[in-house]
Amino acid sequence: AEAILGLVDACRELGIPVTGGNVSLYNQTGDDPILPTPTVGVLGVIDDVATRIPAAFAHTGDAIVLLGETAEELSGSIWEAAVHDGHLGGLPPVVKLQAEMAMARVMGEAARRRLLSSAHDLSEGGLAVALAESAFRGGKGFAVTLPEGDPTVELFAESAARAIVSLSGAEVGEFEALCAEHGVTSTRLGEVTGDPEMEFVGLFTVPLDDAEQAWRDTLPNALER
Repeated sequence: AEAILGLVDACRELGIPVTGGNVSLYNQTGDDPILPTPTVGVLGVIDDVATRIPAAFAHTGDAIVLLGETAEELSGSIWEAAVHDGHLGGLPPVVKLQAEMAMARVMGEAARRRLLSSAHDLSEGGLAVALAESAFRGGKGFAVTLPEGDPTVELFAESAARAIVSLSGAEVGEFEALCAEHGVTSTRLGEVTGDPEMEFVGLFTVPLDDAEQAWRDTLPNALER
């Protein structure tokens, strides 16, 4: 019930209409029940499709910028499920509706000005997964330096109201000013590279092909069990 009330608050704050719904409580597989979490599909409208921002890294040398603030919010995350053998518990990330609205305004204006080469939300899997998916889609590597703090938190926390973007170095100043205007924190992490690897400076490097193969094999491997 609390999750539904939260959805009501979010829809009102964000101005999103609910056009239909479906309740499926018994879609379990064997003895494994579905997660006790509502799943919401949202359709957005773009006035000019030419301003669409893709998720794939596009240009070698583009700056990579983290938007939003990361907290120690690993409960209920993909990291927790992977490291703790499927366990999901604790408190979920704090909902930040005002921050989400500010982020939406920044992204909308950045799209209109065509400042960004790519953008990816930081939800399922956190920063590490978003960076990897943008790299896979664009066929380009990256080199980033994490903000100070626990690397596990910086890589895998699923804090709300965050995104990772890439853009030309020449556009960084204008974009940072736009973020500041709307109260959105922006942190430059590194850049897109032509090297076939994902480098987290000072921590580790993963070959892009190896990571992508593991990512693509997830479903086939699960079906073979």
